[in-house]
Amino acid sequence: MILSLDMKTAFISVVLGHLFTVILISAYRYGHKKDKLINTFYVSKCLEVAGWGLVIFRGGIPEYISLGIVNSFLFAGSAVETVALSMVMHAYNRRVKRRYIMFTIFSIVGFNALVLLGVSENTRIAFASLCTGMFLVYPVYRMITGSYSSMLKRLMGYLYGIVVIGLFGRAAMSLFTEQSMGFFTPSLYQALSFLSLYLIMILENTGFILLYKEQADERLIRMATWDDLTGTLNRRTFIEQAEGLLTSLSRSRSAVSFILFDIDHYKNINDTYGHIAGDRVLAGMSGLIKEKLNDGDLFGRFGGDEFAILLPGTNEEQSGEAAERLRLAVEHMRVPAIPVSFTISMGIITLDRWMEPGVNKLYKWCDQALYEAKRRGRNCVVRIRFTEEQQGVIEYV
Repeated sequence: MILSLDMKTAFISVVLGHLFTVILISAYRYGHKKDKLINTFYVSKCLEVAGWGLVIFRGGIPEYISLGIVNSFLFAGSAVETVALSMVMHAYNRRVKRRYIMFTIFSIVGFNALVLLGVSENTRIAFASLCTGMFLVYPVYRMITGSYSSMLKRLMGYLYGIVVIGLFGRAAMSLFTEQSMGFFTPSLYQALSFLSLYLIMILENTGFILLYKEQADERLIRMATWDDLTGTLNRRTFIEQAEGLLTSLSRSRSAVSFILFDIDHYKNINDTYGHIAGDRVLAGMSGLIKEKLNDGDLFGRFGGDEFAILLPGTNEEQSGEAAERLRLAVEHMRVPAIPVSFTISMGIITLDRWMEPGVNKLYKWCDQALYEAKRRGRNCVVRIRFTEEQQGVIEYV
């Protein structure tokens, strides 16, 4: 029974599957018209609906349309869809775009040339299968081998990899067997081909939506974790991670240092050169400091031009040297937006193994040291040290 499958009815189900996806994406795009990724996938689905929709009318339209135009739509749809997959992997750039355009043109022109030359159906099938598989090779490679690929991306990569192998296998069988591999020739190959086509449709539509949702979740997590302007941890995340580190360090009885600093006369920079220049100062300074910190250090923006650094396993001498190194680096840096240099004032404290305060106390103590640095003329580092009796002694580093 499966060998006598009505392929027009089967293709209608495939078209409806893609069409419902187009309708749902259209509803989503109503409020997200600037989303380049979803728009790219939307275009690919429209092309596939057009391509597979024309297949339904095979026999009632000229053969050139049912072969050349239909497959041109499908090649274009495959190309745009694989572009969307590459965008999900953050692997789409000008060079990739140029290669996709060139290969799409090659696929469309090559297939139509085969139709005009009247080559056999199996040769055309081999060419189409090979080209469609080649479109997928790059995103599959990036999904499987990407350093930061999630479990979902890797699974999608392996599933698409099976599709690629299947397409290459179909191309080989079309060339080396006399059995017709066409969709409209009743056979076991026809049934398997349609089953594969239907499963690919589910993989494409459901898989992409899941990948898009995962990317949106990653974006939300980043927004909730990082400061957009400076690329540093935001205050809430810094405190959460610092509290965990402090607990771990207290158990191992290791020293830890905390630095609080801000930019001297930052308001004057904004008032004189504008807020855009002020933002560039913050971004440039943050980038410079991140380069000079170790991997295990925490760096966060507490608000405005105030920042905090936690240095795990760093004693007084080491933290003093680190603070002075950072201060000098900022003093000598230049930002194109302003014609003058700027400096920072820093408050610092080092905890010995017998002290286990939280981040809020560290902030309060360092804020005192930072205030003292301002009072002493700015552009300096002031340390606040505590004895076992918790009596503070403020001194220069």
